[in-house]
Amino acid sequence: MLPLYTRAGAQYPAAMLEAFHLLAEERIRKAQKDGQFDNLEGAGRPLELEDDSMIPPDLRMAYKILKNADCLPPEMEEQKEIQRALDLLDDMQDEQERYRQIQKLNLLVSNLNARRGRDMSLERSDPYYQRLVEHISVRPRVGDAQDKHTTE
Repeated sequence: MLPLYTRAGAQYPAAMLEAFHLLAEERIRKAQKDGQFDNLEGAGRPLELEDDSMIPPDLRMAYKILKNADCLPPEMEEQKEIQRALDLLDDMQDEQERYRQIQKLNLLVSNLNARRGRDMSLERSDPYYQRLVEHISVRPRVGDAQDKHTTE
């Protein structure tokens, strides 16, 4: 009887696995000889291995797949959306649009706080509070300065 190798509940003849191993080694040697590994991106630099020690072993592969697909956890997506809303608020001149953007921003921050299990209201200690205050400070309208001079 041939020796068997068991993997993931299936049994394979050890000779079959040895053949795959030899075939793989042969193809690697041929690729090296043909120079297929000469101009690889990052050649000569150390590998940048990610530290996934904080991720439970059973979730590591799923997280890696999501990361490679440019998918972020919901909390990170919400943080990016908050940053986009703040950036948009910087350039807005129309007061009604600014008001709508501020409402959207408040909702986003509330949702993020709820996800984190924090108080739903914005507190002064919240970093988003300070940034929001900076963005919504009253800006004089273009026509206001001229109106003031013409009425005096």
